[in-house]
Amino acid sequence: MYLALDVHYKTNYAKSVGVTFLTKDDKAPQDVIIESLKDIEPYQPGEFYKRELPCLLEVIAKVDLNSIEAIIVDGYVYIDNDGHYGLGGYLYQALDNKIPIIGVAKRAFHANKETVKEVFRGESNSPLYVSAIGMDLEVAAQFIKEMHGNHRHPTLLKILDAITKTE
Repeated sequence: MYLALDVHYKTNYAKSVGVTFLTKDDKAPQDVIIESLKDIEPYQPGEFYKRELPCLLEVIAKVDLNSIEAIIVDGYVYIDNDGHYGLGGYLYQALDNKIPIIGVAKRAFHANKETVKEVFRGESNSPLYVSAIGMDLEVAAQFIKEMHGNHRHPTLLKILDAITKTE
């Protein structure tokens, strides 16, 4: 089973959502986990993970990690070519380096060109930027490329985003 995670910040709280699925061909989540958190850290440039990581861990606490093959996060595993962690790397560390993390970002980041793979899906001329830890980057990129859906964003990640942004 796989777990995809996202967080959306509301006026005075954060809404964290996780969707589980069995294969890259799945069109709908097996399960949806929703958590709301108050008293979240303010955004700090260069330290986004301090705000987002606690939100992700709240959702992860509701999942049997023994059944999870990999976790997909909205963001990067590495923020530069020297291997400094982004959100995905810090999540991997928080999970004792036991569960592979795939980062999927929508925008390029100038400092990590060597730690990401551009993935083009559907008819889109804009890539997704995939990074990984605990698994081979090529395998992670191929997994995202082959996920269900004919558009830039895989179906399940679009569903996750929509659930995260609803009240």
